[in-house]
Amino acid sequence: MKRRHFLAGLAASSVGAAGEAAAADQITRFLPLQSGGGVASHGALDALLARYVSPGSDGVHRVDYAGWKRSAEDRHALENYIGTLSAVEPMGLTKPEQFAFWANLYNALTLRVVLAAYPVRSIRDIRPNLFAVGPWKERVVEVRGTPLSLDDIEHGILRPGWRDPRVHYAVNCASTSCPNLGRRAHRAQTLSADLNAAARAYVNHHRGADVENGRLTVSSIYRWYEADFRGSDLGVIQHLRTYAAPPLASRLAAITTISGDRYDWSLNERGAAE
Repeated sequence: MKRRHFLAGLAASSVGAAGEAAAADQITRFLPLQSGGGVASHGALDALLARYVSPGSDGVHRVDYAGWKRSAEDRHALENYIGTLSAVEPMGLTKPEQFAFWANLYNALTLRVVLAAYPVRSIRDIRPNLFAVGPWKERVVEVRGTPLSLDDIEHGILRPGWRDPRVHYAVNCASTSCPNLGRRAHRAQTLSADLNAAARAYVNHHRGADVENGRLTVSSIYRWYEADFRGSDLGVIQHLRTYAAPPLASRLAAITTISGDRYDWSLNERGAAE
């Protein structure tokens, strides 16, 4: 993810740049410019999320990575789910099904990456190479023969394909400050309602927005991706007001600027400080 790269990279070689351009051309074929009538099955992910994800006392959904790591059967089930999705032709799905497909695949891949490296304190500590900060640029799956990274799915497909700020509530980066990982997979039938519920849950939790002494502090997501929230402090604040419950809404009423932002990259694991 763009948000997660805080170290300067090396200058790309001409060969590397050409490879990136070729990869970008392949990724654009997955943009939802067409759709079919197909559906994808996410029941396997439903069962795994219900088993290993639970709400913590602090309002953060926590993952039992330790328990999941111990279960070869359930790690295999996750692998099978990813394999099944990777064989699906996304363009043959309805547009809501395509969103659910990509968001669920992103979350399943993130879980697989973390489980492979666990125990780990933060997903940012998972480095495929010396210069990487986190696993987001590494190609981790092939969909219909096209290699994709987590960044490709989020920034190359979901964000440009839907242009909906609620994308940020659909994908989970395995961190405490990220919007919660759901206890069931995304599904087309309830997609809009589920995304609205996820937005409300995050906005009204201090991870999303907090007003103290007339000063608004927000999740760094709203800074990193301000362009997705109308490109300004006021755009972010209006988005927050859309989903704010009365206690927060009243505190936001007189707010016109954002005073600061924050993000906790610690792993969203069960048993962490709550």
